Amino acid sequence: MQQPRYVRANALAFAIPAVLMAGALGSQYIGGLHPCEMCHWQRWPHYAALVIALLAFWLKPPMKPVLIALAALAILTSGAIGVFHAGVEYHWWEGVTPCTASAASTSLEDLLRAPIIRCDAAQWTLGGISLAGFNAIFSILGGLAVLALVKRGS
Repeated sequence: MQQPRYVRANALAFAIPAVLMAGALGSQYIGGLHPCEMCHWQRWPHYAALVIALLAFWLKPPMKPVLIALAALAILTSGAIGVFHAGVEYHWWEGVTPCTASAASTSLEDLLRAPIIRCDAAQWTLGGISLAGFNAIFSILGGLAVLALVKRGS
């Protein structure tokens, strides 16, 4: 039985942000690594990619490849933000935000208790690569792979 077109591209467009968000949320809630503001910026395109890729599972061409490509662009957007964030962490350039306590807190007491997480200091690295750097690498390579699969129609 021949597989329908774009199955691999759609599966990858869903799996990449799902795995990266599982890692991000796991490092936050299990590992105790609180995200800075720029970490949150990297998450939003992955959330969008998940929703778009889910929608693409139920559609047929010509809309299916369009949505898969949009999911890939969202993944690439997260990767671009990751490049910027990693550059801020490595002090290659300055960030655009002070990256202090979360604005989601509701009172001064909450703000004072919240951990201060700086965007220009990596909380964790492996081989000199920060979490933002890993997000950039995996998101850019993954987004390009999804686009290549869409182009091939597989």
